[in-house]
Amino acid sequence: MFFHKMTSRDIRDNLATESYLMTHYEKEEPLFLMYIQKPCIIIGKHQNMFAEVNLKAARQDKLTLTRRLSGGGAVYDDLGNISFSFVVDKNKATFGDYSSMVEPIVSVLKEMGVQDISVNGRNDILINGKKVSGNAMYTKKNKMFSHGTLLYDVDLDKLPAYLNVSEEKLASKHIKSVASRVTNIKPYLSKTYQSLSTLEFQDELLKRLYKVNDLADIAPKEIVLDKKDHQEITQLVKDIYGNDDWVFGHHQPFTNKKRAYIPSVGLLEARFQLKNGRIHFIDFLGDFFNQENLSDLRHHLEDVPYQRIALKKSLEEIEVSHYFTNLTNDQLIDFLIGDHSDD
Repeated sequence: MFFHKMTSRDIRDNLATESYLMTHYEKEEPLFLMYIQKPCIIIGKHQNMFAEVNLKAARQDKLTLTRRLSGGGAVYDDLGNISFSFVVDKNKATFGDYSSMVEPIVSVLKEMGVQDISVNGRNDILINGKKVSGNAMYTKKNKMFSHGTLLYDVDLDKLPAYLNVSEEKLASKHIKSVASRVTNIKPYLSKTYQSLSTLEFQDELLKRLYKVNDLADIAPKEIVLDKKDHQEITQLVKDIYGNDDWVFGHHQPFTNKKRAYIPSVGLLEARFQLKNGRIHFIDFLGDFFNQENLSDLRHHLEDVPYQRIALKKSLEEIEVSHYFTNLTNDQLIDFLIGDHSDD
């Protein structure tokens, strides 16, 4: 396994570096990435920035705002968080299998004294039932990355000020607030490690992943970027992660909305227009995960009569779970139709 530690503290640079390496890394061995950033908020690919984030508070405190390529929910990071990702051959991993992907991280945390640690059914690492890591996946051509957070020493009091968590999601977790659902890793480590800075904790994780006592021992495994690499990464920031059109998104007007939290799938919202009883335009928002581009599904549903039988027929050749992980075709139709019945 090769690795790369990012030196930038700007989430836009770090996400661009991750994306760049996913495209340009050609070795057969997996690639492990680690990065730390200044206070920022990252929303999932399918989320609405205006709904998920308290923009007034975020702008007042000068947080960096961006959107990632993967699905999932909104995340607050600061210098007490370590982000990580594994870039692998997508044919050697299963999309949505977070337990296998984060197992090396979980094993290292156990070695460092953390007890009662587990991976939940969807995409979180939990300690004593509280979230310390959220993860998401993304595929492109023959590569897949799984990236996530590690809440080491984050200012958790900031979460309620910046993130607007849906009532449906809170109800599904049987909790009153997002702050009551998360915790930091630091207090659960053996006392030997509780005095480590975030950078020292990052290095300790890396040494234990490679089973060495000194990072110098794995220097040949480090990916070093050159001037050309950095120029292309800077362009990615300009085109995507720092581009307001991408970050804030463009949402067409809609006349109908369906919204629900579906266990094992996540929060799903459909916004659509009907014209002469047919779906004229449809868009999907939420913190779900997907393997295939949603634009293909949107185009497929356009001009289909808004009726159960018509929708079922139109989706016969479509595997809905590729667009919404763990969602079946019938579940999507039930979600879209709701209590509507014209058949």
